[in-house]
Amino acid sequence: MLFDMDGTLVDSEKVWEVALNELAAHAGGELSPAARRAMIGTSMASSMRIFREDLGRPDRGGAADVAWLLRRVEELFAEGLVWRPGALELLLAVRAAGLPTALVTSTGRRLVEIALDTLGRENFDVVVCGDEVAAPKPDPAPYRTAADLLGVNIADCVAIEDSPPGLASAVASGAAVLAVPAELELPATDGVHLRDSLEDVDPAYLSSLLASIPG
Repeated sequence: MLFDMDGTLVDSEKVWEVALNELAAHAGGELSPAARRAMIGTSMASSMRIFREDLGRPDRGGAADVAWLLRRVEELFAEGLVWRPGALELLLAVRAAGLPTALVTSTGRRLVEIALDTLGRENFDVVVCGDEVAAPKPDPAPYRTAADLLGVNIADCVAIEDSPPGLASAVASGAAVLAVPAELELPATDGVHLRDSLEDVDPAYLSSLLASIPG
């Protein structure tokens, strides 16, 4: 089973929003809601490009902003992260069933290590971070990398996501896909199973999604 992190397992997108709004104020501007929505599920590089364009500062140095943002998000992550509804129960059920499990996130390793204090390192056989893959989501590389590291066929995996870039990555990888929206509404998409939350989702339901893949 392949789990996205931000917005899927934990309610960390709100943490990112706090830090990004503070960064915008620090830069003498204000981040628009549309720009913030466009960042959800994207890589750091893409998010910072959107950030600079939204502030009307395309030439603003990115490295200093990234360093500032990471320091602030580290502080917020360290205070503890809130689980999304049903996420902890599902993760524990998947582990109890003995299913190989990976965390597949666009977030970099530095922050993921802090998040794992909440998520539990023992709950994942593999952790794939956004700064450790050849190409980030929406490219399929993160999910395919996770399947390879687990030693399983991607067609035998279920990926659980909450954002359009994550869904695009998971679908393109060849995994069965469960979409559970958090900050953004998700349209019906071929090959994607949509639920309001992870409440009442269990390993048997996830296995049924594999049976629905053609061929």
